[in-house]
Amino acid sequence: MSDKPGRKPSAIQRELKQTKPFPGLEQEGAVALFRTADVVRREVERALEPLGLTLQQYNVLRILRGAAPESLPTLEIGERMIEQAPGVTRLLDRLEARSLVTRARCSEDRRRVLCTLTSQGLALLRSADGPVHDAERRCLGRLSRSRLETLLALLDGVRGQTD
Repeated sequence: MSDKPGRKPSAIQRELKQTKPFPGLEQEGAVALFRTADVVRREVERALEPLGLTLQQYNVLRILRGAAPESLPTLEIGERMIEQAPGVTRLLDRLEARSLVTRARCSEDRRRVLCTLTSQGLALLRSADGPVHDAERRCLGRLSRSRLETLLALLDGVRGQTD
């Protein structure tokens, strides 16, 4: 409740060296959420860098692995991405150039392009799994199982996904 006079600065205020209180808890929560997401993102990006993958490329490969053995249309991949990316086609171009995915026109609807993870893409994804899991554990492993479950429920609520 950093909007209350006389309250000591919150952790996010101290971390950002912010001397003035936030106008409200919603803004403080949003800033803390953005900062936390950035910390986790940077840690996972560091794990992927030696493999020559970006976080978005890794996300596409994971989506395709989850759909296997089925192929997915380009638009559906875009809808399933953690971060909505306007350039899904360019992202797939790069993955296809590295032989990590294949694309083919749908025989029933030539406007649809179906994407499939290649064996090379699956192998790269498997080699990324351990380092990414370690990065996630470094960031979130400080929390008990109970607190992680609470965090997930709170984040669902922020996204409007409450049961």
